[in-house]
Amino acid sequence: MGALSGKIRVPGDKSISHRSIMLGALAVGETKVTGLLEGEDVLSTAAAMRAMGATITRSDSGEWSIHGVGVGGLLQPQQALDMGNSGTSTRLLMGLVASHAITATFVGDASLSKRPMGRVIDPLSLMGAEFTPSPGGRLPLTMRGAFPAVPISYRLPVASAQVKSAVLLAGLNTPGITTVIEPIPTRDHSERMLKGFGAELEVEIEADGTRVIRLRGEAEFRPQTIVVPGDPSSAAFFVVAALIVPGSELIIENVGLNPTRAALFGVLRQMGGQIEELDRREVGGEPVADLRVRHSALKGIAVDPAVVPSMVDEFPVLFVAAALAEGRTVTTGLEELRVKESDRITVMRVALELAGARVTETEDGLIIDGTGGDPLAGTPEGAEVATHLDHRIAMSMAVAGLASRSGVAIDDTRPIATSFPVFESLLETASTAAA
Repeated sequence: MGALSGKIRVPGDKSISHRSIMLGALAVGETKVTGLLEGEDVLSTAAAMRAMGATITRSDSGEWSIHGVGVGGLLQPQQALDMGNSGTSTRLLMGLVASHAITATFVGDASLSKRPMGRVIDPLSLMGAEFTPSPGGRLPLTMRGAFPAVPISYRLPVASAQVKSAVLLAGLNTPGITTVIEPIPTRDHSERMLKGFGAELEVEIEADGTRVIRLRGEAEFRPQTIVVPGDPSSAAFFVVAALIVPGSELIIENVGLNPTRAALFGVLRQMGGQIEELDRREVGGEPVADLRVRHSALKGIAVDPAVVPSMVDEFPVLFVAAALAEGRTVTTGLEELRVKESDRITVMRVALELAGARVTETEDGLIIDGTGGDPLAGTPEGAEVATHLDHRIAMSMAVAGLASRSGVAIDDTRPIATSFPVFESLLETASTAAA
């Protein structure tokens, strides 16, 4: 494949897709959503909101229409709410139900039924909801909402956007002020979208970085028109590909640039990457822009470990950019990468070395001495990169293959389809446009 050019769009952001449906179901009137990520997890959320009274339909053109019931208007579901494999759907919907006078049973698949729900049950119980879970605080679980619920001030014992969101969603139909204290900031899609729909919400940042979020209950939601931004984690592969393949100039449309998610782009700019924001705008409370990315002479840097939480999933593809940069890139503070779908530190070291890169593994990161822009050799004949069924390893090494002499052979590309089924066809599209 040659240079990348033209315009592409990556799939919609999952976190924002879930919340678009939930919050649209609480507004009176019609919320319209385009770009929704139509994966099984998001469809579980839609089915649950239908079961509690919202009218949710999809047009042939892919636009979703949600006629909501109003805050406080959720209805008693007639059967158990099947969450499939979606932990996000389960925890956020438990928050919504907690302040309504309804009883709901949550069920899920075998994997979801192993996940403990205690960290959501604890704060929602303080608000007055009652729970009958399976042993260990797991699904199947029946809960009875409290009406009226009691506003609480809750300090998160662990950093969790899902627990924070569950408490705030419960606070929507609770009289008074519900407060969540967040010692370590997590992704803030809920706060932004709640404000976008009309909730009275304020965030105070204390001197030590602690975030104090206050929400006034009994909100009135206004319906919105939402274009779900493209997932920045998906855009990352194409940004790096355009930076390292000579002659590339690619526009990636409608990319979400929430600062709690998009630190990779800032790091790549520090390395000399030409990434330009076009038509920066706000959609549903979220910052969005089209990104114009040009082939660039990258330079190695020491990556500040403070950025890890807002780009933890993007390090595998950053390692690829570093392998093509001039000089040394040092990454630290990446212990969490060892417990992802694979040990992404060791797996990426082995993969990049096989493709011809110079890499040193440390306890909490990689040190990479780049080629200065020269292509990697590629995998030797008969050798294949072991992806360990990890979709991000497979996609990152596919990008490395674009900047190699003999290409990179990958043992299994099937995991890509689970998270980003159009990845390979989009790469093909961008490369064909340049031909």
